[in-house]
This record gives sequence, C-alpha cells and structure tokens, in this order.
Amino acid sequence: MARQPDGPPPPPVVQKLRLQYAKRGRLRFSSHRDFQRALERALRRADVPMAYSAGFHPHPKISFANAAPTGTASEAEYVELSLAERCDPLAVRQALDESLPDGLDVVQVVEAAPGALADRLEASEWLVVLPGTDGAAVTAAVATFLAAEQLDVERLTKNGPRSLDARGPVVSLEVEAPAEAPAEPTLRLVVRHVTPTVRPQEVLVALASLGLVADQAPQATRLRQGPLRDGVVGDPLAVAAS
Repeated sequence: MARQPDGPPPPPVVQKLRLQYAKRGRLRFSSHRDFQRALERALRRADVPMAYSAGFHPHPKISFANAAPTGTASEAEYVELSLAERCDPLAVRQALDESLPDGLDVVQVVEAAPGALADRLEASEWLVVLPGTDGAAVTAAVATFLAAEQLDVERLTKNGPRSLDARGPVVSLEVEAPAEAPAEPTLRLVVRHVTPTVRPQEVLVALASLGLVADQAPQATRLRQGPLRDGVVGDPLAVAAS
C-alpha cells in the first residue's frame, strides 16, 4: 500500500475566483511558466488563502486556460483560483495587482460561475500590426486568404513538422482602416479555438504564401477571448455567459 503523508488533509475549497489579466509592454515576452511563478509569488505576498492539493508535495490549486504564445501581448488571459476561505474579489484584485510586476496587470476578478472556464473560451480576437508592409499588398493577400477554402501551413513541434489548416478556424479577417495617416497596416482577426490552436503566426505564414512581404516583426495583441456569438467574441466572466 502506498504511504500516505502524515497530518490532517488540506482545507477544502470554499470559493473559486476567476481572474482576467493582461500582458503588456516588455512582459509580452514572458512565458506561461514565467507568469505562473510570478502569480504564485504574488499570491503569497498578497496573503490570499489558497486551497492546496493533497500529497507529499502540495501546491496551490490554480487552473490556467489557453495562454497566449510567448512574444504576443494580451488583454484577455484567464486563470481560476481555488480558495480555502471566502474573499472579496475586488480586494483580491487590488492586492494581486499591487504584487505583480508592471506589465502583468489584473483586469478583473469575479466569483466563478457554474461550468468550466475553458468551455467558455471558444474564440479569440486579435489585433496584428504589420510594420514594414505595403497596405495594398496586405489588402490583396487578405482577399485571397478569405476566398480560399483551405490553406495548409507547417508548425514545428517537438515531434517534428505538423501540417494544419490556417484558413478553417478563421471566423473573420479584415484590414483596419487607420484612424489617422500615416499608420502601419493592421489586421483584426477572429479565430475559433480548435485543436491544434491556430495562432496569428500561422495566419501570417499563410498570408506570406499569398504574397504578403513584411520587413519587420509583426506585433500581435489578443484583445478578447471568450464565447463566440454571431462572429463576436464575448466576455467569459460575464454573468450572461453562464
């Protein structure tokens, strides 16, 4: 029989909070593991009463959902916290925001509604700035992309190259009209979450195969992720989403 750890079991979960945070500025280059470590330190500094797993190596019960790729900014990253004591969500938001580094910013904290958070993250809306590109070439490549039924690209994985369709999950793709000139060409992109997830980088690779040439690295920001209704990405923390 496996040996059981000594002592009483950990306190039960009495409350779950869902947290929306943003990755801004230089912190867009932080990895998911970097944020995980930063959040756990912030939870300790903020004295949030986390619930812990059982066993010889207990860890705080934190559930991450669909993190943005390293190098992309985001206004809509989500995590669920399990607490051993009830807390005011607004107080937790303020304490964590003060404890996290600038650029990892807590947007909102709410009490968890029924159902899994991951099930509410059906699609993402992205804004992609394309410095060093020609506006007419961007428009032409987007039109060809939207007219295609399928556009296969390769993603390099730890098991080698993998082919995926960059067109199928794209709900909408449009060139943003600049608010004032001159402005860099900018794409607004809504992508349905599928397996494997299609990222902005794969869409840009497909556009490059259609003639889009970029002299500088694109700048991608996730504006929203959540339930998809009539092509619009909603707020997964809103009560109406339950």
